[in-house]
Amino acid sequence: MPSAGSTPITGSTSTTDGILVSKRRKLTSVVWNDFDKIIEDGQDYAICKHCKGKLKADSKNGTKHLHVHIDRCMKQRNVDIRQQLLAVERKGHGKVQIGGFTFDQEISREKLARAIILHEYPLSIIDHVGFREFATSLQPLFKMVSRNTIKGDIMKIYEVEKDKMISYLEKLQSRVAITIDMWTSNQKKGYMAITVHYIDESWLLHHHIVRFVYVPPPHTKEVLSDVLMDFLLDWNMDRKVSTVTVDNCSSNDGMINILVEKLCLSDSLLLNGKIFHMRCVAHVLNLIVKEGLDVIEVEIEKIRESVAYWSATPSRMEKFEDAARQLRIPCNKKLSLDCSTLLELNYDEQDHLSKFDLFVHSTIGASHTKSELDYYLEESILPRNSNFDVLSWWKTNGIKYPTLQMTVRDIYAIPVSIVASESAFSTGGRVVSKHRTRLHLDTLEALMCAQSWLWKKKEGDSSIHDSQPQLTMMDENDDLLVL
Repeated sequence: MPSAGSTPITGSTSTTDGILVSKRRKLTSVVWNDFDKIIEDGQDYAICKHCKGKLKADSKNGTKHLHVHIDRCMKQRNVDIRQQLLAVERKGHGKVQIGGFTFDQEISREKLARAIILHEYPLSIIDHVGFREFATSLQPLFKMVSRNTIKGDIMKIYEVEKDKMISYLEKLQSRVAITIDMWTSNQKKGYMAITVHYIDESWLLHHHIVRFVYVPPPHTKEVLSDVLMDFLLDWNMDRKVSTVTVDNCSSNDGMINILVEKLCLSDSLLLNGKIFHMRCVAHVLNLIVKEGLDVIEVEIEKIRESVAYWSATPSRMEKFEDAARQLRIPCNKKLSLDCSTLLELNYDEQDHLSKFDLFVHSTIGASHTKSELDYYLEESILPRNSNFDVLSWWKTNGIKYPTLQMTVRDIYAIPVSIVASESAFSTGGRVVSKHRTRLHLDTLEALMCAQSWLWKKKEGDSSIHDSQPQLTMMDENDDLLVL
């Protein structure tokens, strides 16, 4: 606080013994937002608003030492002055006056790039007049960037998050299972989605999209195996992969054989690669069902044609619903065409595990005391419970069986279906959007992979991200702009 007898400087004209003294120069430096200037015994001083320290403030000394003091003072107090909102005064009708806010263009740019990644906003949103006006109303100082600039920001975020993911997977003490799937965009371009699955140290099951890579035609077994092998080597996963789950395409069979031959040289595959190839159960069931549906193929095709006709326009849908109401037929759901490539299957409510209950009853009381496996098998078998969490059980009880626990952690991470990969291509219930497929291939991969990683972070999967520094720094009409 200013000492007794000190006089605050207000910048107004004053008089001394009746003689007019010229007005002092206005304090223009931003540093005076953190200091009060006073006169004490004829000497100018600056009083820090935060620590109340007193520094000389003669014009000949300049303000550099004041800036240095503020930097040190704020660091000691562990406060970031850019994030302070001071003197907030509500004026009513949605108006708020903010007294001491410092705007950071780089932070706002990063937030905009992350929003585009997370929510699949078109890159052209930065050119939309309405969005620009909205952004200006929030912060007039924000300078809207160009498409190429925002693409650059997106790529920076992708590279940082990619490095975090690679580092995390390298340190993981368990194996990683992989699912891959080939899709074709509306431009007839082939993409391979690679998803990793693993159980972390807390016994939680995770999956992340790690590659979304364009595969040039023809999609032969050699081409596919090269793409996947490049990923395994680039990410140092060639000795950590447990299995690869794919659909039942013949080229995938050949791809797996090539990979097994190459990876067997390092002697790192489970059971010498005997379980390396996992066939997608969803596709197996799909083939079984399609085989049975061939018997009524004509009738099914008529139903498909009828659904396609009635759902083509809103007016036809209204006529269909009116007819259903007149016939007193419940019509609570919209008509939709089935997906011929994947049927995710409605099972009936019959009890398929009744024999398991009999087995539990017959094995109660059995006892063996030999190896770790024998001790595990000696455990009383638990009755069925719909809320039973097998991973939580192994987390708690696996301490008694450390070798089995390590094996179980690898095995339970193996997916039986490639559905996780397929869902990546259709984040909103659709295939890769026609707007994003027109982007540069690197930009498309960055958007798809970074979206998966950032959402995992938002959903609480912070194990990959919390220890890392934060980065500072498509579209109805998206054109192909090379970064």
